[in-house]
Amino acid sequence: MNVVPYIDVMLVLLVIFMVTAPMITPGLINLPSVGQAATVPSTPVEIELAENGDVSIRLREAGNTFQKIEKDNLLSEVQALVQADTPVIIAADGKVPYEDVVKVMDTLRSNGLNRLGLLVNQNGESSSN
Repeated sequence: MNVVPYIDVMLVLLVIFMVTAPMITPGLINLPSVGQAATVPSTPVEIELAENGDVSIRLREAGNTFQKIEKDNLLSEVQALVQADTPVIIAADGKVPYEDVVKVMDTLRSNGLNRLGLLVNQNGESSSN
């Protein structure tokens, strides 16, 4: 078997790659810094779903407490508190069915509230006794 043609092809490819490699410039990506990412642009509205089915709402500021509301009034209460860029955070008990959380998210999203998030326990500990 004659391998000379294969060696010729390999050398031609090597020359092509050596010529084109310096012309390729790597792209620059501007990543956010920690200081910029940690700031919250506006005070979020927090919705709390309890295991027994109670729904509470508050503006997430120091000193504000949760106010219990009816599930049917959730949308109107949230719309009364939000501005154009206000995020909405949903905090659900670990024993609340996932379907209930998704229903709340779907209701809010279908009515124009697109800045939704879920509040999670970052410690990984259960708050139940």
